[in-house]
Amino acid sequence: MKLEKIITLGNEPVKIPLLAMIRSLRATGCELPVWVIPYDDRTFDLPEGCHWWKDDALCDWLKQQNARPVMRKYQCMLESNYQFVDSDVIFLRDPAPMLAPHEGWVASCCHWHNPAHTYTEHSLPLIRQRTTTWQRLIFNTGQFACDRALYTFESFKETAANPEYRRTILDDPYHEQPGINLLVHLCGVPISNLTLPPVNMESTWAGDYGADYERYWQDEAHKPVFIHWAGEKMNPDKPISKLFFQYLSPEEKTTFLTANAESTPDAARRFKRRLRAAWEALTDE
Repeated sequence: MKLEKIITLGNEPVKIPLLAMIRSLRATGCELPVWVIPYDDRTFDLPEGCHWWKDDALCDWLKQQNARPVMRKYQCMLESNYQFVDSDVIFLRDPAPMLAPHEGWVASCCHWHNPAHTYTEHSLPLIRQRTTTWQRLIFNTGQFACDRALYTFESFKETAANPEYRRTILDDPYHEQPGINLLVHLCGVPISNLTLPPVNMESTWAGDYGADYERYWQDEAHKPVFIHWAGEKMNPDKPISKLFFQYLSPEEKTTFLTANAESTPDAARRFKRRLRAAWEALTDE
């Protein structure tokens, strides 16, 4: 894969982590442009080398379908040669060299050992049709890369509106993760995961690490390209969170921690949602 850009999703409420992500990317020596999909109309001035990227036709169509704003990530399905990351990511290495030997759809998460939240009751039977070892082919949609456009606008609309797929791609009440997993599986693109053989990269999820996290990264070849918090709180009392806070000014840190404390009710709702989804996943088996 010849990496040409980094894509993310953001708005004013996630400005601080998004800026930290960009700073960490630049600290690795990567100067690729950063395309930011606007979650909504709450945009702000981006650093040099970054710009807002909105596919008006696709976003308008998604709005007509009453799709959730986070489903604007589907824009990526129409692009090529990119690495997508959520705003709660800190880069540790330049992603371009790691992705260079790979082709197709490249994941870098450990959802293969915990596939909950990657499918719905409607999409799981379709995913299982591909292989009995389907778990190795599902992924977190806060981090993925692809060397090719998987859909055109027209083919995306046709697929997403298909009654067999719509409930997962457009109507899911929570997020876009099952939708992207289904879209990728339906198009037949080769899928690989850098945390599985032959690469065996260490986990990219902050929640997998305790105090002595750096001991897992002694071998540079297996060091993760980035760390993704993905639901984990970026609290100063968690050692791995220093990777994030080192990119903030004192004022930004204070602002971020204040906003983080005020968002606790939202976090509780997300936790209840995850419990419900986990129960549904168990009863699906």
